[in-house]
Amino acid sequence: MDSGSTEMVFDCECFTLYKDGRVERVVGTEDTVPAGLDADTGVTSKDVVVDSANGVAARLFLPTIETAPSSESDSISAATKLPVLVFFHGGYFVVGSPTHPWFHRYGNLLASSARVLVVSVRYRLAPEHVLPAAYDDAWAALNWATSGADAWLSEHGDRSRVFVAGVSAGANIAHNAAIAAGVRGLHTTTPVPVRIEGVILFHPSFASEQRMEAESEEFCHGNRIRWAAVFPGAKGGLDDPRINPMAAGAPSLAKLPGERLLVCTASEDPRAPRGRAYCDAVRASGWHGKVDWFESNGEEHGFFVTNPVCSEAIKLMGRLVAFVAG
Repeated sequence: MDSGSTEMVFDCECFTLYKDGRVERVVGTEDTVPAGLDADTGVTSKDVVVDSANGVAARLFLPTIETAPSSESDSISAATKLPVLVFFHGGYFVVGSPTHPWFHRYGNLLASSARVLVVSVRYRLAPEHVLPAAYDDAWAALNWATSGADAWLSEHGDRSRVFVAGVSAGANIAHNAAIAAGVRGLHTTTPVPVRIEGVILFHPSFASEQRMEAESEEFCHGNRIRWAAVFPGAKGGLDDPRINPMAAGAPSLAKLPGERLLVCTASEDPRAPRGRAYCDAVRASGWHGKVDWFESNGEEHGFFVTNPVCSEAIKLMGRLVAFVAG
């Protein structure tokens, strides 16, 4: 056997990447939960196809609809429509899915707690589909969601109140989808007004070739190796604007759409310094909106997905609910 086929490039608790491009996934893709009614939250979910050519799909999460009496006006019925939250799961760009038990449960909690119609996107994963495949899928999914292509979105979604959100690598994807919308404009043709109201980044995965003082050498080395494996065509390595939004040549952060930005970090997450720096950079860019930063104390990366009932996760959900409510 060729030694290159067995040489590890990157190894973590979720997967192992090999030099020949193979991946062994330990968690994140095999375990799935079917869509349907969730008895605990009252949320109903279903799976839809976004782009059959590329295999892009989404799981929609719809909370219980409060139906206005038939005698009331259509304007009251319209007022009961829900904000649309387009969500990108985490997993290093390599693992994860809206159907995984963790993200399925979190989709139900998002929909029920914040009273939003969640569009949880299943994008293509590296290394079988190296970046920018996930970025292309996210852009297609955002335009699909805002077009109201599905009956749930057209009947129950308020597309004048769209939020773009993600966790970890999904937060990185959410940033890139949002900045693309700000630079290019959404490619939707619909008589219904479409507006991105806010962007929500949970524990975003950003990096650069230059190590920050608060970052360890080991963490930065791991970032560099993993990024090269999932995006071999990146320009400038970790200074590609898609992983370093403050890099030279990156789109101005002043182009972010919406009026509000919420960036959430965790005190024990090595990614936290980049999240704080991102907030500072958005403020310094001259962006017209309001920047909020929220940090969970004593918690590690992505803790709220795996343990959504702990006290800090409940506080974080409360902050999200307040942000969406405006």
